[in-house]
Amino acid sequence: MSAAPNPVDPPLPPRGSGPGPQEVPAISAAAERARAELHEEIERVRLGVEEMLAEQKQPIDADLRRELDSIREETRLYVKKRVRKTEKKLERSIQRIDDRTRALEQRIDLVEADRQAAEYRIHTDTERMLDGLLHEVRGIADLLTRQ
Repeated sequence: MSAAPNPVDPPLPPRGSGPGPQEVPAISAAAERARAELHEEIERVRLGVEEMLAEQKQPIDADLRRELDSIREETRLYVKKRVRKTEKKLERSIQRIDDRTRALEQRIDLVEADRQAAEYRIHTDTERMLDGLLHEVRGIADLLTRQ
């Protein structure tokens, strides 16, 4: 048997990855159930063939055994390939979402910086205007007190 993981087993996390925002989420529970059901159905059919041959009191032919094992291996490889393809598609989708999220965060940061700059301008302009008004009021008060 190969060193490749059984596609019915839960997927392993990417190497060198720990918990964090870059971790790829596991395939959904529905996909996991479907995968397990498919595997169970294939095993049920294979066992049914073996039982049927056993009931006929005939030893399982080596060619038939190889064919059954070959079908099992082909099925395992097919499921593994489909799962890998789905996982890659999911990873691309997550990457696009991450890219959009980063772009939105940058826009939010830019808008926040613009808001802070506008608040500062409003504050300083208002302070400057009030200082000018105070200066004019003092000038008027000085004129009134001289007279």
